[in-house]
Amino acid sequence: MAERDEDVRVRCFLALDALRARYGNDLPFVGALSDGFVLGGKRVPFLNRQKGIYRAAMQNGPAALSIQTSFKSPYGDEETDDGFLYAYRAGAVDQPDNRALREAHVLGVPIAYFVSTRPGWYRVEYPCYITADDPEARHVLVTPGRMTGTLEDPEPAPIQISVERKYAVRETRVRLHQGRFRALVLQAYGDRCTICRLRELRLLDAAHIVQDIDPKGLAEIPNGLSLCSIHHRAYDQDLIGVSPDYDVHIATRLLEDQDGPMLDVLRQAAGKRIELPRKKDWQPDRERLALRFERFTAAA
Repeated sequence: MAERDEDVRVRCFLALDALRARYGNDLPFVGALSDGFVLGGKRVPFLNRQKGIYRAAMQNGPAALSIQTSFKSPYGDEETDDGFLYAYRAGAVDQPDNRALREAHVLGVPIAYFVSTRPGWYRVEYPCYITADDPEARHVLVTPGRMTGTLEDPEPAPIQISVERKYAVRETRVRLHQGRFRALVLQAYGDRCTICRLRELRLLDAAHIVQDIDPKGLAEIPNGLSLCSIHHRAYDQDLIGVSPDYDVHIATRLLEDQDGPMLDVLRQAAGKRIELPRKKDWQPDRERLALRFERFTAAA
């Protein structure tokens, strides 16, 4: 019984590895997650979007395989220094879904945690562990683990060292946080680069205008720019700047360099005005742009 349950989890994680290799960190539900994974000739879903807590019918063990947080849930409400608080499903503490969630804690088995970054898209963290259960508060604590072994024989394991565990939690929180920020910014810009208008979603990033380590660097749309990978890297390295008037500027050394067509791509942006989101509240904050532009001019 335990072996069959472990097979389901390992196959689930390997299938998620394959999807990440194909799509990147943000996985579409339709055409990817909706197809599930195959074990023993049978197709097994990754998650249950309606209920949140999911235990596959193929499992012999009682513990959940995955949990998910919908896009409508406000990010950050359930974060702690040790992990993520995940609420029980409404109803009795011992109803089937809540039992599956709590059994994951009792048995110490790894699960997958799907967080919706935008409608129809998910960022998944695995393996995760239920490291605490509080029936009175009606929630559990979800903590990232790690994968050991090889892809052919993975052995998920909880992180035991406190410092290492806190580091893993922080890294996971940043990834989920960035995933939500990226989704909001890209949607505001119509899923295209604000400089070159590229529409390939897999090549688009959300660039912070003021970095998130700064008190003004909040993860909100007015502090973001939708940029393709090339322009994002150039922006981060102060090779491209955006003025408070929304004009694109190029570092002098790039304008003077004669080396190759890729530089031509960057130089062509000089003097352009970025494409703004249609809603005024979504447009880049001019004060933040001015702060960032000072850094660009000093470097350029």
